[in-house]
Amino acid sequence: MRTTATKTTGQRLGYVRVSTGKQDEQLQHDALDKAGVLKRSRYVDHGVSGAKTSRLGLDALLADVQPGDTIVVYKLDRLGRSVAHVTGLLADLTGKGIFIESVSDGLNSSTPTGVAMMQMLSIFSEMERSFISERTTAGLAAAKAQGRVGGRPKALDSKRAKQAQALRNAGEVPAEIARTLGVSVATVYRLTKG
Repeated sequence: MRTTATKTTGQRLGYVRVSTGKQDEQLQHDALDKAGVLKRSRYVDHGVSGAKTSRLGLDALLADVQPGDTIVVYKLDRLGRSVAHVTGLLADLTGKGIFIESVSDGLNSSTPTGVAMMQMLSIFSEMERSFISERTTAGLAAAKAQGRVGGRPKALDSKRAKQAQALRNAGEVPAEIARTLGVSVATVYRLTKG
């Protein structure tokens, strides 16, 4: 995680996010006040889940931030829901010479300790991905051994798929077949030949 800038030389930009419209963002704003982030230099996503990688406030911040700038957040989890997403974002930003400061986590990527902590986050992120992959593989193998097949249930069983094909062969339009069988028009097209 090498950075192109070696010290903070630019602006301090803040990012605030709350997941639901009922949550209050004041705690985050108070922390940014104490960290010296001007109100005009803050980007906010209100009522937006951290699971979404694209968020208007975050997107605007990422478009405006320059090498030497510092992005200040109340906690790292404000940047994203998963360790993998946050770690990837941190690596991308620090690689461009942009610093990250998380007020309540005590993390500051402009310090050697902060850089080490971010590298540790990256290692934990890799471990998390590995564990998820192992659990998924083991779960699929166990389900297969029990005769279960993963995935989405079929919209039509083979008998109803044959019925759809017979209707299509008889000249019925796919929209009418879909209404008759209670499926989408796309399903009719996918399961029949015209």
